[in-house]
Amino acid sequence: MVTTAPARHSSTETRPARPSPLWLALLAAPVATGANAPVLILPDIARSLSAETAHVAWIVTVFAWAMTVGTPLLGALVRHRGLRVTLLASSAAAIGGTALVVLAPWFPLVLLGRAAQAAAGAGLVAVAMNLAGSTRRMGVITAGFGVLGAAGPLLGSLLAQAVNWRAPLALSAAALLAVPAVWRHTGKAAAAARGAAAFDAVGAGLVVALVSALVLLPTAPLPGLVAAALVVVPLALHVRRRPDGFAPAAVLRSRVFTGSALLAFVFSTSYFVLLFALPAIARGRTGWSTAAIGTGQLVALLAGSLLSWVLAAAASRLGHRKVLAVLLVLGTAAPLTAAFVTWGPALLLAAAAAVFVATGSNAVLSVRVAQHAAEAQRPSAIGLFVLCYQLGGALGPALAAVLVLG
Repeated sequence: MVTTAPARHSSTETRPARPSPLWLALLAAPVATGANAPVLILPDIARSLSAETAHVAWIVTVFAWAMTVGTPLLGALVRHRGLRVTLLASSAAAIGGTALVVLAPWFPLVLLGRAAQAAAGAGLVAVAMNLAGSTRRMGVITAGFGVLGAAGPLLGSLLAQAVNWRAPLALSAAALLAVPAVWRHTGKAAAAARGAAAFDAVGAGLVVALVSALVLLPTAPLPGLVAAALVVVPLALHVRRRPDGFAPAAVLRSRVFTGSALLAFVFSTSYFVLLFALPAIARGRTGWSTAAIGTGQLVALLAGSLLSWVLAAAASRLGHRKVLAVLLVLGTAAPLTAAFVTWGPALLLAAAAAVFVATGSNAVLSVRVAQHAAEAQRPSAIGLFVLCYQLGGALGPALAAVLVLG
């Protein structure tokens, strides 16, 4: 569902020993719960607001968009101002955004609050990934994403029944519980920013514009394609003029980065398509009840998320080629199974494989990208890598609606 650099740290920033990976997972993973919590309660929200479900679905869309564009922006904040400033700014945005979604009397303000929550989540993920330092620890974070993301719809539904529809929208604020434990490990912001080039506002604006255009592709293909085409050329020219800017030329030209980012995008898109489409697919092909499908999907997603941590923990022993082979085989098998198989348990296995591949690849490939980037460019490299992963999270639900749910 996340960024910036794990692995080695800047020699200019002094930090104590790393925090527990469980604290890092708590800091980062609740954003996945917040992203998925409204999925099952959109009709309830629509009734409460006397609006159409398609209208209130912007609660999900705005969150996904803000998380996607916020990822490289907050990665840039880490690069230029350091982890401590990023943690402080993200915490403030989380508090303000949660206050809006809980208290705002008008729906547009609720959407603004959701955007603030998503941007805050992007910043907290950035801090957590910077402090991870190894594939094993990164695996704890990404497995937490998978587990809490899988539980999000059920938690949201139960909380809405117990309180109201606004309560599930506040679930991502649970990340604030980890802030005190992580704070002392973030070092001094001024030291992190020392020697960094000036912020590339033009490059950031062009990247945000490109991502926003790409998000439109499933629902408005022609306008999205035209907008993306209009942005790509200026962005390419800007990268040539400013090779050390928001999107560093050395990172974009790296085969490790481009290959890893492309795989992360494909695996993420496949997972989110399957996440949203599987209930409808299972209803059409099996005799299972809605409750049985929901329970089975939850168990499958939890199992796949936990197994992804096992892969991340064993990645250094297995070697990159073997890990990549596992990801490619299962990443291909999951959508093919979902497309053609009619047996219910096989569909659940496809869901487990999809989340395993998406979260496992995020952990393994993000560390690989960080290790192959120059030290000064690691925050940007990881931010752009996770942008590609998050873009799959924004496109997947829309593609599911077009291909299956529509």
